Amino acid sequence: MKKFTHLPVVLGALLFLTLLNGAAVAEAKDLCRATSQKASRSCQAGAESDYWLALGKCHNLADPAAREACREQAKADRKDALEECQDQRAARQAVCDRVGKEPYDPVIDPANFVTTIDNPYLPLTPGTTYIYEGNTAEGFEHQEFVVTNNTKVILGVTCIEVRDTVTLDGELIEDTLDWFAQDVDGNVWYFGENSKELVGGQIVSLEGSWEAGVDGAKPGIIMEANPLLGDFYRQEFYLGEAEDIGEVLSLTESVSVPYGPFNNCLKTADTVPLEPDALEHKFYAPGIGLVLEIDPVTGDRLELIQIIIAP
Repeated sequence: MKKFTHLPVVLGALLFLTLLNGAAVAEAKDLCRATSQKASRSCQAGAESDYWLALGKCHNLADPAAREACREQAKADRKDALEECQDQRAARQAVCDRVGKEPYDPVIDPANFVTTIDNPYLPLTPGTTYIYEGNTAEGFEHQEFVVTNNTKVILGVTCIEVRDTVTLDGELIEDTLDWFAQDVDGNVWYFGENSKELVGGQIVSLEGSWEAGVDGAKPGIIMEANPLLGDFYRQEFYLGEAEDIGEVLSLTESVSVPYGPFNNCLKTADTVPLEPDALEHKFYAPGIGLVLEIDPVTGDRLELIQIIIAP
């Protein structure tokens, strides 16, 4: 009788293919979670890559004590980085639980957009400057949100360009161009940003920059036309770079800032799966726009001080 000596190998291969196909089918049923899983693997691979490169640098140190300290630091950094990857995955999957299993792929038809932005919670009239200030844990922050007369065409949609600058204790630390457009229903969409972080007047990072339609980046809704309590939505989506989420918490808030008191304000919670511990509460007054930002963890407040309208 002929002996099937390769039978265990064949059966093992069939089992592997069955499991692989099963995983593929599961992914096809929940593409949001599959996206989260792949992003997590990328994050883990990056943490491992950084770890091995750090060890290589440690081996190049001549002093044994310094070499050992370097190795221990590399291990600690790797542990922290892998924990952050896990936290990001959990945060992304929590988002999937609320937005559903389908991929995030909004259909953008330029014919469905208008040339002005007059949403009552986020009116963006060219020539208007919003000035915000507040004391933070890092120092005194001054922000100027300037609605320019410039436009940028993205995915065929003409977007209004806003320049957003932030100074900390008088030093410019952020200089960003944001692009917004409003659809015929009144929703304000966020189409991207060119974000520069500066130290000592020098650009040190472009992290967070993205443009809809480039490298898989998708626009999101930064302000709904008719916000309802409990609404949960993507404000932007560029996997690994820009994944902000908005949620409507209240439509009846009263706030007081240096620019004045306001009633019936919209309150949102802004979260970022890339920074699972980050949370901002934002308050929008009808006919004015953003009037207050609060970090509920640190207590930092950024308040509307002044609105300047160019003649």
